[in-house]
Amino acid sequence: MYKVMLGVRVERLITTFQKVTQAKYERLRILLVEYGPNLGMPHSRRLTNNLYELRIRGTQEVRFFYTTKQENILIFYGFIKKTEKIPKKEIEIAYKILNEIT
Repeated sequence: MYKVMLGVRVERLITTFQKVTQAKYERLRILLVEYGPNLGMPHSRRLTNNLYELRIRGTQEVRFFYTTKQENILIFYGFIKKTEKIPKKEIEIAYKILNEIT
């Protein structure tokens, strides 16, 4: 069983979501606790060795970036996705934060 921790920015972002998106996030969080980095598509995917993407699909498309350390999962950055691909700027921000916290 994994322990999921949220960064402050992520906590604030979640409060801005529509109720249905908040419910989808909560379901994914429960799956992440159970499966950790092995969750897989369509809910999660590995981007690099220590960077993963958590995917919320629906009216509000949301992406979170997270990393793992032993049994801990830290969701450290997220954004509402408005384009087909993840904007390069968002990935750069995620890598910057990841480098600061690891």
